[in-house]
Amino acid sequence: MRPGTLTVLGCAIALFLMGGCIRRVDHAEERQATIGDRQIRAVCTTGMVADMVGAVGGERLSVKGLMGAGVDPHSYKARESDVLAIADADIVFTSGLHLEAKLGDVLERIGGGVHSVQLASVLDEDDIQEGDDPHYPDPHIWFDVGLWSKCIATVEEALIELDPAHSGAYRQRGAAYRAQLTELHNYVTRQAARIPPDQRVLVTAHDAFGYFGHAYGFEVVGLQGISTASEAGAGDVSRLAQMIADRRIRAVFIESSVPERNVRAVQEAVRARGWNVELGGELFSDAMGVPGTAEGTYTGMVRHNIDTIFSALAGEPGAHGNAHEN
Repeated sequence: MRPGTLTVLGCAIALFLMGGCIRRVDHAEERQATIGDRQIRAVCTTGMVADMVGAVGGERLSVKGLMGAGVDPHSYKARESDVLAIADADIVFTSGLHLEAKLGDVLERIGGGVHSVQLASVLDEDDIQEGDDPHYPDPHIWFDVGLWSKCIATVEEALIELDPAHSGAYRQRGAAYRAQLTELHNYVTRQAARIPPDQRVLVTAHDAFGYFGHAYGFEVVGLQGISTASEAGAGDVSRLAQMIADRRIRAVFIESSVPERNVRAVQEAVRARGWNVELGGELFSDAMGVPGTAEGTYTGMVRHNIDTIFSALAGEPGAHGNAHEN
């Protein structure tokens, strides 16, 4: 995080601590006593987290998402308004596994006045894949729909602990969302099975789809690493382009939260090697689509992704790539 950003955050937090935040910490029990009489103020980091929390919480919650469409959580920097929203929340939900690492300083400085919950905390060690650095796991768990469904239990338990009077409603909505994700997982599995096995190679802007590949039978190759903080160099572009040309891969994909220039550079480098790889379309990786659209929901985002992948990779032989072959 840049020094200027830390200064802004420090000032915002300090000002708030001198005002309402101290009052909220000192009167935590009083605040808890009023929860049954009002909506719970829940702050969520990513759109995927907010979608799950809203589905389980229903009308009992007022849900604020910090990271909207096109926002990359790997490079997210909290604004002053975000700091104030977190400090005023009854509960904060994060995805976890260091996805929102830069938010950790904010939560730590605000302190015990806000309860923070990581959805990934329910997962077993065997569920988690390694990241670029062995000390930091791959955080993109939502791309395995079955794995993401396990996190519903985290939301249920956190809300029941906070608001036990409505535990039955949380359990009921959690079960309904779980059933919805089971149907979604089955849909993705069926669509993936329709793509010929030798065409199930997913090349994307960064390595966000490892869980997807493991769950649904794809080889996944990202130009950048698991975090977009790692920059792709000319050598990375050249190596990926050569692999695509050698293996006659039909399509590569851009991502909504990652600049597409690097993927287009790969496409040009592949063409220079005699193979015409297509842009298969835009996938949603670290952020969902615009609110109010189908892709602005978790299920809509996942359906969009697998349908886009299917359309690009499952075509008839000769329909892709070889038009410019030397």
